[in-house]
Amino acid sequence: MKKLFILFPFLFSMISFAQTGIIRGTITDKQSEKIIAGVYIELVSDSNLGTVTDENGNFKLSNVPLGRQTIRISFLGYENTTVPDIDVTSGKEIVIAVSLIENFNTLETVNVSAGNNKAKAINKMAAVSVRQFSTEEVNRYAGGRSDVARLASNFAGVSTADDSRNDIVVRGNSPTGLLWRLEGIPIPSPNHFSTLGTTGSPVSALNPNLLANSDFITSAFPAEYGNAIGGVFDLGFRKGNNKEYEYTLGVAAFPGAEAMAEGPLGKKGGSFLVAARYGIVGSLGLAGTAAQPNYNDISFNIDFGKRKLGNLSVFGILGNSNIDLIGKDVELSDDDLFATRDEDSFVTSGFGVIGVKHTIDLSSQSFLKTILSASTSGNNFDQDRYFNLETPTEYKVRWTEADNTESRVTFSTLFNSKISKKFTFRTGLLLENFSLESKLSDRDRQQDTNGDGQPDFVNLIDNDGSYSIIQPYAMGQFRLTEKLTFNAGIHGQYFSLNEQFVLEPRTALTYAINNRSSINIGYGLHHQNVAAPLLFLNENIGGNLIQTNKDLDLVRSQHYVVGYDLRFADKWRAKLELYYQSIDKAAVERTPSSYSSLTEGADFGFSIDKNSLVSEGKGSNQGIEFTLEKFFSKGYNVLFTTSIFESKYKGSDNIERNSPFNNGYVINALAGKEFKIGKAKKNVFSINTKFTTAGGRYYTPVDLNASIAQGFEIRDDTKAYSEQYDAYLRLDLKFAIKINSSKKKRSHQFYVDFQNVTDNSNVFSKDYNRLTQQVNQVDQLGFQPDFGYRFQF
Repeated sequence: MKKLFILFPFLFSMISFAQTGIIRGTITDKQSEKIIAGVYIELVSDSNLGTVTDENGNFKLSNVPLGRQTIRISFLGYENTTVPDIDVTSGKEIVIAVSLIENFNTLETVNVSAGNNKAKAINKMAAVSVRQFSTEEVNRYAGGRSDVARLASNFAGVSTADDSRNDIVVRGNSPTGLLWRLEGIPIPSPNHFSTLGTTGSPVSALNPNLLANSDFITSAFPAEYGNAIGGVFDLGFRKGNNKEYEYTLGVAAFPGAEAMAEGPLGKKGGSFLVAARYGIVGSLGLAGTAAQPNYNDISFNIDFGKRKLGNLSVFGILGNSNIDLIGKDVELSDDDLFATRDEDSFVTSGFGVIGVKHTIDLSSQSFLKTILSASTSGNNFDQDRYFNLETPTEYKVRWTEADNTESRVTFSTLFNSKISKKFTFRTGLLLENFSLESKLSDRDRQQDTNGDGQPDFVNLIDNDGSYSIIQPYAMGQFRLTEKLTFNAGIHGQYFSLNEQFVLEPRTALTYAINNRSSINIGYGLHHQNVAAPLLFLNENIGGNLIQTNKDLDLVRSQHYVVGYDLRFADKWRAKLELYYQSIDKAAVERTPSSYSSLTEGADFGFSIDKNSLVSEGKGSNQGIEFTLEKFFSKGYNVLFTTSIFESKYKGSDNIERNSPFNNGYVINALAGKEFKIGKAKKNVFSINTKFTTAGGRYYTPVDLNASIAQGFEIRDDTKAYSEQYDAYLRLDLKFAIKINSSKKKRSHQFYVDFQNVTDNSNVFSKDYNRLTQQVNQVDQLGFQPDFGYRFQF
């Protein structure tokens, strides 16, 4: 740790005069998404530094002073806008994309206050419960580990409260309710060590340095999103620099060692962007386990430029990970999060997606976007268990074998047309074909029918088949008046396993009270299939293995939301939202019990003894959220979010209970300050901090006597989710320095992030320990340092 502090004086000694930077970008129409030529762009701090977009909608501002800058954009017939918080460095050109909204009635100038662009969604059809985020935010905030999912935990309505995983709990929904999208198509969980049916894991495979500004939606999604009831992460890759070759080298505790390259490709304005990472967290002893996790990933976006037949690009992510948890051969601490003394576990996983995207203009106001992709997600888990541990009669048996490979072919087509400045129409079709090879054999909770002294090794899942999901949709945006905008659409979903087809209305209304405040109202009906590990469970009926959950209905959810948005001062924004979500047709047991599929999804696996389920479960989520945000300006930023909510469910016994995701409240307070340093005041030293507290999650207590008698953990289902862990509390503090070269196009960035600086003991779990025959509490990670260095040139 002392070495980290020693580095800071060394870095300060490197500071000298710095050169200027470059801001380039493209300006488009928000509704038609077509380029606009002749738009005027100027630097707010120096109105003499300006330019106009060319025939391709591109612009370039040279000799821009280093540091945080704001540009003003204006064009006759469109609302003027500003783009603040552009971090100009000497090591890399800044490339941005900005969309303008056409004036409603006249050609008069309409000004949009600075910072407002970040408060609005990238997707023009998303009007409620949506937050735009940027790569810069992912890397700036304290405690984020360069993980997009952990960034989302700062937003209102989102909770994680688990340092070991990045599962996203949105407004009390299970993490399985989340939809991940990349470049307009659904993708498997983009995480290392991910397992079938889950959406989170300990380590993200998403490289934030490739992401463009993207949307995170928490309720009443627009009609183009389907098969999700909790939230949507709608991500996009940025394009590489199509004018200059640029490179980045870096190393950090959690993302690992990284190399990235980008530059021009061909003569049609094309570009390439590729990055590779290799994990090193295990070598640093920061993984939360004594074992060595290994993971690596590569991401890319290759754009071939605009040609007569349209624009073609190829994108993808490939990731691999493995870890061997050898209980006997390592020094396990009592609070190891993943390993136990009497078990050896061998874990491998892989994730990949590759897609081809084609966009072609059909008219001056219409385009067609088509995407064809293939993806795969697989995991293998083998576990051996020791008996008579560390005695002369010690022996081991194979306890669990799991091998899952889910392959997906996806076809998506979207037609968008700006009929007029008052009406935009969008329609499309999404086809997904899944192939699932899944095998699971386990001794856990099984009987000893063959008399060998061990529970039988029972085949629980043996699936090798395919199924399809088809999703057509249509929607429109109606600008009824200058102040009133109405979005409406219909989404359809067909699920081939149960041959169910549903229609889902979606609608949102936005009323601008004045140029600083607005009211938003939204409604959406949404469906999602039950997670695959539950759908394909085998049940032994008369000696035959039958998949008795295969015909379960789609889980149904209705979202209602009302919001008020206020920009009460320059760069300041306040937002208040109230929501209610009603859920039914969740999977529950036929006989009265506390079980519901709504309680699954926040761990590596699912229940293995839930057969012959029926679609009669219910649930509800309701709450109020408040956001206070100062977008970065004058050297500092502030973000305060709080959520007060209630998450309930009913099993087949019709008793209303707390869901395991019913924290009750979440409070986040983040702040950051930058100091210009060096002779020319172009280098930056920054401090960022984050404070989080949340109510503890509810859990089902262990039935100790029954567990001892059976030899494995048994929870007291008569008291399901009746007890609550202590409140979660964590404080993070991050220091960073950015140094711009005075002579060459290069920059250095270094940070150290002290996570959980108070070393607070947050509960991870309370589980039955077979070796001690006690219920032991395992805490989450205590004080933990993170660090990173990046060199751009």
